[in-house]
Amino acid sequence: MIDKATRISSGADELAVEITEGKNPAILWLGGFRSDMQGGKAVRLAAWGKANGRRVVRFDYRGHGESSGAFTDFALGDWLADAALVDATFCDGPTIAVGSSMGGWIGLLLARQRLAAGRPLAGLVLIAPAPDFTERLMWPKLPDALKAEVMEKGVTHLPSDYGDPTPVTKRLFEDGRNHLLYTDAPIETGCPVHILQGVADPDVPYRHALELVDRLAHDDVVVTLIKDGDHRLSREEDLARMVDAVAGISE
Repeated sequence: MIDKATRISSGADELAVEITEGKNPAILWLGGFRSDMQGGKAVRLAAWGKANGRRVVRFDYRGHGESSGAFTDFALGDWLADAALVDATFCDGPTIAVGSSMGGWIGLLLARQRLAAGRPLAGLVLIAPAPDFTERLMWPKLPDALKAEVMEKGVTHLPSDYGDPTPVTKRLFEDGRNHLLYTDAPIETGCPVHILQGVADPDVPYRHALELVDRLAHDDVVVTLIKDGDHRLSREEDLARMVDAVAGISE
């Protein structure tokens, strides 16, 4: 599935990038918080690209997966910069960004940057998108004791259903507030958007995705609600829906 594995510098660190060669529009994978490009959805996209002669670009943000750096040294603005760097380096033609969870937030921000630069994305596929999750989904749920700890010590650790406890930093919350999208202004992407959202998602409530639809006032938006879908949406039927959404935009 991989035709090229490379590394590029991002600040003092390096990003690991894997490319499946093929025609445009290219598919740019944007992973979630603490996830990596070897996850089931990313690998499935690469396999689809290989089988269909489509270029797929995957990478790990700094502090994630095979890229260098300590996770707690970075925040959303850094990971957005990583995405923009990979996009500029490896996606010089029409591009569809596929963002999962936090990657959905980054995808929306990247779309806005590209639109402002006069090179809009060809499309966005958002899987359980979590724009503004630090401020709207994570901070309100923190017990007061953990809020105090993160403000005083700069970091705290949250239990996770997906592995080791999750370190969250004061900088993560502060930086997140610089990139909020759920404001009074509509979210402009300049491209068609397809959202896949599980109704049974315990991490990103499906109403969060429906609110996103309301804010995408000027774009062609399709929403697929999956009644029994969780946050990962990594079952075979979920992966098939993801591929169909990408193919539907790219054809």
